[in-house]
Amino acid sequence: MEATLEQHLDDTMKNPAIVGVLCTDAQGHNLGCRGSLSDEHGGVVSVLAKQAASLTKDPTDSPTVCLESDSGNVLVRTHGTITVAVHKIVS
Repeated sequence: MEATLEQHLDDTMKNPAIVGVLCTDAQGHNLGCRGSLSDEHGGVVSVLAKQAASLTKDPTDSPTVCLESDSGNVLVRTHGTITVAVHKIVS
């Protein structure tokens, strides 16, 4: 699985609009990262996804968190037990 995740991270970074990607487990432990997102962001990304999920009444719903700035956006979403963050630059 680790090799597959690493390949997905590499493939994601091939998109010129993406400058960072991070995957964490439910505890915020880093499963893999590239670019502008690093190990130090894992806990924050995990907590953001959990807090967003607590705002919905449907326990099967997985909301996407979008942090916007002038230079780019960070999108955070949980897929099963893995939380993914993608840092995109504004085009």
